Amino acid sequence: MIALIGNIIWLLFGGIFMGLAWWLMGLLALCTIVGIPWAKACFIIGNFSFMPFGKEPIERKYLTGSDDIGTGEWGLVGNVIWCIVAGIWLALGHLISAVACAITIIGIPFAIQHLKLAIISFAPIGQTIVSKEIAEAARVANSRRL
Repeated sequence: MIALIGNIIWLLFGGIFMGLAWWLMGLLALCTIVGIPWAKACFIIGNFSFMPFGKEPIERKYLTGSDDIGTGEWGLVGNVIWCIVAGIWLALGHLISAVACAITIIGIPFAIQHLKLAIISFAPIGQTIVSKEIAEAARVANSRRL
């Protein structure tokens, strides 16, 4: 219930704009065939940007326990290209939004969410979004493997 209220307030006070920015970057990436992996990541993170409370980003490698094309060396190359082309701009948008939210005390949790999204903006390839419970279970499972 708290996550639902947080998500509604988030949308009303600016979250919708950054979600739309992620989707716009995804649509631009879809204009080329080589941009499809970035577009997929944009739409996943864009959906998270619309409703971030109650969910958490996690690397697919930690969730599945194995590497795939987005979590290995090719994912690193993709993230470097992404960061140069679009990641900086999305991160800047989230940073500006975080500063605007942090002006008031009630906006501090929203500013923290924007900062988390700004970090993801630099390297969205290889990330996925799951509920907080699933993310915690994946962390526990991975700590047992180590």
